[in-house]
Amino acid sequence: MTIRLLLADDQELIRQALRVLLDLEPDFEVVASVGRGDEVTAAALEHRPDVALLDIDMPGLDGLAAAAVLAAQVPGCRAIILTTFGRTGYLRRAMEAGAAGFVVKDAPADTLADAIRRVAAGERVVDPALAAATLAAGESPLTARERDVLIAARSGASVAEIAARLYLAEGTVRNYLSAATTKTGTRNRMEALRVADERGWL
Repeated sequence: MTIRLLLADDQELIRQALRVLLDLEPDFEVVASVGRGDEVTAAALEHRPDVALLDIDMPGLDGLAAAAVLAAQVPGCRAIILTTFGRTGYLRRAMEAGAAGFVVKDAPADTLADAIRRVAAGERVVDPALAAATLAAGESPLTARERDVLIAARSGASVAEIAARLYLAEGTVRNYLSAATTKTGTRNRMEALRVADERGWL
């Protein structure tokens, strides 16, 4: 049986390298390749792949959000998050989004091929070390609103700009930023943003 694949990565070189690598497998066929997260669902509806390999960091829609849309609209296509970021928070969010696998890009080629076959067969595949680290790390302490405020602060926006963007009072934004700073054990919002980002909480 041939496993039909969709590749989604914003780096053309990575997509080409993956296509060449996967084409070496006799039971794989790459049927679609896109460079934006918001192109994933349309490509899946058109080409009907069995498995989609999704990078996390893509324009339009990140890979985690794309996996959630894919699970809802094209349930016959199972998603594997393929990323350079082996962060515990990302793994938890990937599973919540309905992804069936999580593989880091520096994994050996045979590990990726095995993961694709297992996911196509209905299994869930996660790097064991990352799974153990995720369980040890526990859930993100940030509320959804604290996360939203930190993400809005990423561009260096002022409290007033964040408040306007999220339709919140400035005092409320300050409270969320203060709570996020306390929960991350940091001194200011930029440090809180860095720590939350490193742990995959954003």
